[in-house]
Amino acid sequence: MDNLVAEIRQIISQSRESATRSINHTLTLMYWQIGHIIVEDEQKGKERAGYGKALIKNLSIQLVAEYGENFSNRNLQLSRQFYLTFPNVNSVSSQLTWTHYKALVRIDDLNKRDFYLAEAGKNAWTVRQLERQINSLLYERLLMSQDKESVLAIAQDQKKPTQPHQVIKDPMILEFLGLKPQASYYEQDVENAIITHIQEFLLELGNGFSFVARQKRIVIDSDEFKIDLVFYNRLLQCFVLFDLKMDKITHQDLGQLQMYVNYYDREIRELYENPTIGVLLCADKNDAVVRYTLPENNTQLFASKYQLHLPTEQQLINEIRKELGENE
Repeated sequence: MDNLVAEIRQIISQSRESATRSINHTLTLMYWQIGHIIVEDEQKGKERAGYGKALIKNLSIQLVAEYGENFSNRNLQLSRQFYLTFPNVNSVSSQLTWTHYKALVRIDDLNKRDFYLAEAGKNAWTVRQLERQINSLLYERLLMSQDKESVLAIAQDQKKPTQPHQVIKDPMILEFLGLKPQASYYEQDVENAIITHIQEFLLELGNGFSFVARQKRIVIDSDEFKIDLVFYNRLLQCFVLFDLKMDKITHQDLGQLQMYVNYYDREIRELYENPTIGVLLCADKNDAVVRYTLPENNTQLFASKYQLHLPTEQQLINEIRKELGENE
């Protein structure tokens, strides 16, 4: 009896999800068609710009009176932009809702928009998750370690990430932890907040990550150590170890992380798996210490600064310029 109930529940759940997706896609296509009609009508006007504004305003007055605020002046403007941005109706994904597209059409840069379009569909992002990734400047942060073509190719599944720098972000944005940027915290406070918000942290880490352990105990020659957080990345096929630091990092911190990575490589990972990655997640990064402590051909250890607030575009530009200056 229990098995029968479970099967029926699954059928009901799947049917409801299918119906919801169908309704959402129908609504999305409705707004696309409205945008198409508006643009086609505009092209008949002699003074296109002025006529278009008046047309949408008058349309909105009538449609809102009959059908409600979903047909406001702003939504009609977005419908028009929706059609202009995605003129081929076959390119409108059934996985994304009208609200997803309202966020996407506001992005002027084609490569950037294509990136978020691909990632949102591939990862089944909610609208809130999509907007969070846009606001945290995910695309720009990935560009700090690779070129536009690679970022877009990986998002569209035309290319798989093969190098750690393609998945490890610097900086990492952790505003979802709810910690005040100016307050003092212990490493355990940040770790606890990450575990509490593990779903959001996995979203920030990106594709392919899964959580393995916290405070992972290892014993080396009778001495006990604990690794703060352990993850696995199925795309890179390797373990990713996180060590949290509240202060500016030192060469001793990097040395300890290197020891953890060496232990995992020699004692834990299987022959078919790739070398372990270590990430020192820190509140303040001493770039000179990192540069001179790690070997020039390093591909396993990373120091990534975390931020407890969403960055402004200017802040990120400054970070990019700083990185470029170091690499010159």
